Amino acid sequence: MTAFHSGFVAIVGRPNVGKSTLLNRIVGEKIAIMSDKAQTTRNKIQGIYTTEDAQLVFIDTPGIHKPKNQLGDFMVESAFSALNEVDAILFMVAADQRRGPGDNLIISRLQNADVPVYLVVNKIDKVHPDRLLPLIEDYASQMDFKEVVPLSATMGNNFEHLMELLVTQMPEGPQFYPEDQLTDHPEYFVVSELIREKVLLLTRDEVPHSVAVVVDSMKRNENDKVHVQATIIVERDSQKGIIIGKGGKMLKIIGTKARQDIEHLLGDKVFLELWVKVQKDWRDKKVYLNDYGYKKDEY
Repeated sequence: MTAFHSGFVAIVGRPNVGKSTLLNRIVGEKIAIMSDKAQTTRNKIQGIYTTEDAQLVFIDTPGIHKPKNQLGDFMVESAFSALNEVDAILFMVAADQRRGPGDNLIISRLQNADVPVYLVVNKIDKVHPDRLLPLIEDYASQMDFKEVVPLSATMGNNFEHLMELLVTQMPEGPQFYPEDQLTDHPEYFVVSELIREKVLLLTRDEVPHSVAVVVDSMKRNENDKVHVQATIIVERDSQKGIIIGKGGKMLKIIGTKARQDIEHLLGDKVFLELWVKVQKDWRDKKVYLNDYGYKKDEY
């Protein structure tokens, strides 16, 4: 009987390089939200990849950026703390972006890592192959990587190769989670993230970073539907107006699109009720950060 291998893998990178897209491909389901806006991921999200002889637990960290408020501090601290207890690190960069200050900040922390660091060059479907080699050489001149893996998280190119490399890197160990479990986050967290994703996708630029979503309750009602009640929190009255929209139209669209994703996640019919609440400057007030799920003491 072959030995079982298991371990933890951190995915780090600056905002918008495709970390959440890779995580969703790894688990085969949508557990991390995706948006073209920076700082989409705020908490570390664990995705679980299980085969007959291995289990890898992936931690998708918030994109590393220069913090502008307490929420930003929390996100960067959360990202770096993920590096302390893993068996391998994926440093993800985008093939269509040059190395920048954010990458240099990450490299400075990775140079002290005690575990193998893989350079994952994502979005290779967006550039001509001739542009890849100079980019890889530039990163390789900064530090020694265990291996460089060019891939497309969206298209799946070279994805299997990356997974094979990581499985061989894992030590012998137990299966931490049941084979059909995809994430260690409770369902209400993933539900709140799916609602927040729709707000990011559908509203204008002034709203996204000031949005939090709290699921107030999730229970089955007498019609055998899952009744979800959630509150969307923003910082200004003008943002509340944008999210509600004329005659409540925008909130209805957000609710419809979020409900479809939640039904897919839960495998059940869902009745979704949404409210919008203004909480001025919540991103800079510790009490609200804790209330809305950004607790430093959990990490």
